[in-house]
Amino acid sequence: MVEFELSEDQEMMKELARGFADEELIPNAEKWDREGIFPEEAINEARSLGLLNCTIPADYGGLGLSFLDEAIINEELGRGDPGFATITGVTMLACHPLIYGGNEEQKKEYLGRVCRGKISAYCVTEPGCGSDVKAIETTAVLEGDSYILNGSKMWIGGAGYADWFYVLARTGKGTGHDSLSGFIVESATDGVEVGKKEEKMGQRSSDTRGVVFTNVRIPKKNIVGREGDGWLQAMISFDRSRPMLAAHALGNARGAMEEAWRYANERATFGKSIFEHQSIAFMLADMSTKIECARLLAHKAASKLDSGDRATLESAHAKRYAADIGMEVTTDAVQIFGGYGYSEEFPAARRMRGAKIYQIFGGTSQIQRLIISRETNKDYAQDVD
Repeated sequence: MVEFELSEDQEMMKELARGFADEELIPNAEKWDREGIFPEEAINEARSLGLLNCTIPADYGGLGLSFLDEAIINEELGRGDPGFATITGVTMLACHPLIYGGNEEQKKEYLGRVCRGKISAYCVTEPGCGSDVKAIETTAVLEGDSYILNGSKMWIGGAGYADWFYVLARTGKGTGHDSLSGFIVESATDGVEVGKKEEKMGQRSSDTRGVVFTNVRIPKKNIVGREGDGWLQAMISFDRSRPMLAAHALGNARGAMEEAWRYANERATFGKSIFEHQSIAFMLADMSTKIECARLLAHKAASKLDSGDRATLESAHAKRYAADIGMEVTTDAVQIFGGYGYSEEFPAARRMRGAKIYQIFGGTSQIQRLIISRETNKDYAQDVD
């Protein structure tokens, strides 16, 4: 039987996260975005409340919650401020390869650091490749008891504040995915150079930079799993992170809808509130339906992960749909606000700018469609055979 109601514990988590968003995120989001402030105090507060490190196992200092629990919390964080939600998400993205493929020593040390307040970053994307992960050019060459790492990574969330990186590099001579391996690289290691903070369209509170590795010596013990395991680690990490990105996107969309709905009841034209004009009421109705559908997809994907499934298809569905409707809903919110929506003095413009990135990072909407088509075609191809 499909369960549509949240448990009592999940309702409590949701209310806790919503209260934090109302009190700490929404009042500060505009300033953080305008000034590009990295909200360290708010991050620490969220951690102390039990809103971060949700799916890191309790044995390593995390909360040991389910993926569904995490999605519920993340929707509220996205509603509060999508930039803040992204900050928390990129740290978990770097943790997933270790949770899946790391050894006990790595998990206790590096997951433990994150749970004690450190930030980690996921270094996969490069200046010359994003969606095409197999085209990675960063190399790690074994020399004695160390690997020598050389290469550049781009668009790395949290890089300026990271204590350690998960880095995907090529250890073999081939060009396929079987020559990719994952490594833990401490940010203070000689040869690690973190670039300037990128000036972005939206989510300016989240820190995004390039990272260059020049003859960086990595202890052999810092390889995650074995040589050649990196591709699977990266793909599983994407599968696990996409329902959370969907939750962020639909949360931001929900925030935009709530603000637009209030405005529609306050703003009057032609002798009545603009909500009483059917054209506006129908826009809001469509927003609500899209958000409800996005939530169902995100929760289904998270629940599939909780069952032990990779949920590649479900995660792609959730991320693609939530990212696309997130852009649609926030754009419609700007339209409802009219001239005020185009002003940075009102939240609608910031939410629309913040929505766009969900169609790009974590796998573009086009890549999600590619995954959906390939995964779904497996059933139909079997019928033909």
